[in-house]
Amino acid sequence: MYWRALLAFIHDLTATAVMWLAAYWIRFNFEIPEDFFAASLSTLAWVIPLYAVIYLKFGLYRGIWRYASMGDLRRLLIAVGLGAVGTAGIAYMIQTPGIPRSILVLHPILLLLAMGGNRFLYRAWKDGHLFSAGFQDRQPVIVLGAGDAAAMLLKDLSRSSSWRVMGLLDDDASKHGRRLVDVSILGPIEKIAQEAERLGVAHAIIAMSAASAAQRRRAAELAAAAGLTVLTVPAMDDVLSGKVSVSQVRKVELEDLLGRDPIQLDDEGLHRLLSGKQVLVTGAGGSIGSELCRQIARFEPGLLIFLEQSELALYQIEQEFSAYFPAIDQACVVADVKDEASLAAVFAAHRPEVVFHAAAYKHVPLMENENAWQAVRNNVLGTLHVARAAIEAGVDKFVMVSTDKAVNPTNVMGASKRLAEVVCQGLQAETQRTHFVTVRFGNVLGSSGSVIPRFREQISRGGPVTVTHPDIIRYFMLIPEAAQLVLQAGLMGQGGEIFVLDMGEPVKIADLARDMIRLSGFTEEDIKIVFTGLRPGEKLYEELLADGEQTLPTPHPKLRIARAQSAFSVEELEGLRAWLEGAPQDERAVKVRLAELVPEYRPQQPESA
Repeated sequence: MYWRALLAFIHDLTATAVMWLAAYWIRFNFEIPEDFFAASLSTLAWVIPLYAVIYLKFGLYRGIWRYASMGDLRRLLIAVGLGAVGTAGIAYMIQTPGIPRSILVLHPILLLLAMGGNRFLYRAWKDGHLFSAGFQDRQPVIVLGAGDAAAMLLKDLSRSSSWRVMGLLDDDASKHGRRLVDVSILGPIEKIAQEAERLGVAHAIIAMSAASAAQRRRAAELAAAAGLTVLTVPAMDDVLSGKVSVSQVRKVELEDLLGRDPIQLDDEGLHRLLSGKQVLVTGAGGSIGSELCRQIARFEPGLLIFLEQSELALYQIEQEFSAYFPAIDQACVVADVKDEASLAAVFAAHRPEVVFHAAAYKHVPLMENENAWQAVRNNVLGTLHVARAAIEAGVDKFVMVSTDKAVNPTNVMGASKRLAEVVCQGLQAETQRTHFVTVRFGNVLGSSGSVIPRFREQISRGGPVTVTHPDIIRYFMLIPEAAQLVLQAGLMGQGGEIFVLDMGEPVKIADLARDMIRLSGFTEEDIKIVFTGLRPGEKLYEELLADGEQTLPTPHPKLRIARAQSAFSVEELEGLRAWLEGAPQDERAVKVRLAELVPEYRPQQPESA
């Protein structure tokens, strides 16, 4: 027994004895007759051992007083109750003189008050509730939300030395005027500016994990508009899994504001697709590829094969998985998807059963002019080589990650991805074994080359924040959401489909810039927004469907199927391959050929701002 547990055990036995005598003292109006006093002392010889056995049996000393909880109180109540019943039973059986019946009632009441009270007084002292000198030194903060997440946060913060919660705000009117973990619920969230000024608060913590993304966004915008530094609690999945504590608050990021409601996955079906299987991910070190690998790891594949052209990116994903997913067998392969011989060797060595093809050049302006030939070769020839290797190896499911820029493309990157979609549909006619599935979605927050990292960097330098056009809009989703829907589409696809993800409502890039400036604690006077004009190949808005496409619903509410009009024949695929394996082409020749292969491709000149 540890010394702390031994001290607690001695404390409880002492309390048992003292409260036994106190019961006599109260029973006889504070003057115990001599014969009853002697009886009280003699009966302690068997009362103490009886309670000692019960205390140990019910594990009262496995808990820590510092974190005394309702569970500890329940065990204490049962133990004391059984002790009282046992005392009465023994006294009756051996006909012990000098034990009035009132003692059998008073003693357990007094004992429960003493033992339970001391435990919770100790916890209150440790939490700083008894002596408030240190508590007053904490930073004042207001919490938005008064649900389960807020309750967990308040309990954790009571043991912290950083924050002092001044009040709670919640839109549920039935909670107003009540208290949560001894903190007042002051009113609705829209009153945050008035309450923050009244309480002298400069920080707000959003604890609304059960609320919708729109509700969390509104709370953050109201807090930021009030001039507060806006913080949020970690994701509840991470809290419940033990990865972090709910009190490890962080600044609200734009991803939190644009986050969407959780995706319901067919876990059983994905286990059938991935568990125990050899799964290969191309572009495994990229933003989408690496998140795909993390999501796949949840389903315990037999082998996860990382295929990546960048040595650094491959090293980083290998190190991450070695640290966080040590039970997952992995194979790390440096290879170029355009290298047919290397792909054949990889597929022959590891025999993947499922392939997720995420390798691509995707930066629109960078791929538009000098790099047009490399973009088409990587995105189209690379897809063709990986897909053909998959057919040769008898892969069951081939899932290609595409983009909304493939719809009525105006740039080389989008046209190359549309061509890759057509390649996959054409190859479906060559095989019954391998099922080709394409997943098309919009911009992913925080992915390499996206606007969010660029805006962060510009704000950190003091601005200005550059936006190409005041009216430019884009669809956005979070990286985990995109990866999860890719997995779900891969499960549902039977071959030849193009799945279109529900991207929600489009967002103005200029509004994103304003949100990021405000969340960083600045105003538009501090950090200017400068409009620079559309870049080569860039559209004001993106589309998820081409003019000739129609969608069909699926059992999943966030996935629909686009039935594209065209697919390549075997002869056309061979002609495409011959072109891409031929001599390098200049920008003009590439765009002319793309216009022949992708009829909806319409190169555009950049518009003026």
